[in-house]
Amino acid sequence: MSKERLPVLYIKSGCPWCREALSFFNSNGVDLDVRDVTENAKDMDAMVSISGQTKTPTFEYDDFVVADFSVDEFLAELNEFPEVRQKLGISDDEN
Repeated sequence: MSKERLPVLYIKSGCPWCREALSFFNSNGVDLDVRDVTENAKDMDAMVSISGQTKTPTFEYDDFVVADFSVDEFLAELNEFPEVRQKLGISDDEN
C-alpha cells in the first residue's frame, strides 16, 4: 500500500497570509509539507511549475491547487471539491 503524500503549502517567511494559512491548517489538524520558497529555489521552481505564479501561500494536494489565497478564498475553492475536503479532514461547518 502506498503512503499518501502530504499536502504541500508553499510559503514565504514574513508573509501574513502564509501565517494565517498555517494557523488555519494547524487548527484543523491538517498535516502539511511546508516549503519556504524564499529559502529554496527548487521549491520556488516547483510552485511556479504547478501554479503558474510566484505568490504565496500556494496549496497543492494531488491535482487540487489553490494559489495566492486567503483562508476565505481557500475555503470557497475547497467547497467545489468535497472529496478533497473529506481527505483533508476539514469539516464544512467553518465560518
